[in-house]
Amino acid sequence: MTTPATAVPEWATGMADLHVHAAPSLLPRHGDDAETVAAERRVGFDVVVLKSHEGSTVERAAIAGDGVHGGVVLNSPVGGANPDAVEVAARLGGRVVWMPTVSAPNHKAGASSPELSVHRGFELGAVAVTDPAGGLLPAWHDVLDVVAAHDLLLASGHLAATETVTLFTEARRRGVRRLLVNHPLMAFLHWTPETSAALRALDVHLELGILPDLLGDADHASLGLTRTYPTSLLVFGGDLGHADHPAPATAVGPWLHDLQTRVGVDRATAIMTTQTAGLLLP
Repeated sequence: MTTPATAVPEWATGMADLHVHAAPSLLPRHGDDAETVAAERRVGFDVVVLKSHEGSTVERAAIAGDGVHGGVVLNSPVGGANPDAVEVAARLGGRVVWMPTVSAPNHKAGASSPELSVHRGFELGAVAVTDPAGGLLPAWHDVLDVVAAHDLLLASGHLAATETVTLFTEARRRGVRRLLVNHPLMAFLHWTPETSAALRALDVHLELGILPDLLGDADHASLGLTRTYPTSLLVFGGDLGHADHPAPATAVGPWLHDLQTRVGVDRATAIMTTQTAGLLLP
């Protein structure tokens, strides 16, 4: 019997995904929370994090089943640098705080980039993170303090790579332990060897993702990070869910085989299971 090209490898069980999109959303999605979680379960994910550019998924995750987690994206609908929004999300069980995505000035500046085509027609108010000189705006200090107090995972969203270095340097100083760069090699984020070195020095984790690898060219595929960044600091966030792009049933298997080819079964298993889940959970 021939194995389907989309089949996941035998080792791909008990996996974790830190970046999953579902309806309701202002963007077209493959399915609602229940349908999306079920689709992830069918391809081997036990731990799933729901993300919404529009605000919080904490309440949604609470009713979506065991192993499903949520967080809050600090775009304009929740007030940007709003420590109360982070506090509420944490006290309701949220585990992730994403910095601005569609609201990030860097996103707006790169909105015509091919890799941002999934957001066409969806705009939110701008939320600044750094001042004109490149320093972190003081309004974000209270946000970082709440993230640290609740031991949450702080994710970079759509900040430029240099902004992320500035933010994460201050986050470490304030006691934030869990730091993640979302889809770092997407061209509009302006990744450089210098930012890579700075983030590595801070022990920052980087996200390997499927949708970024489908949207970008070979030079910007996240799997290239397996050659240039410590594999012990790589985790998985598929970024799947957009209705115009492949669903987990067809997208996950081939990508996992590619990961296995690059790093071997043992390291691929660690990335997809203990490393990713360990970054999320206490």
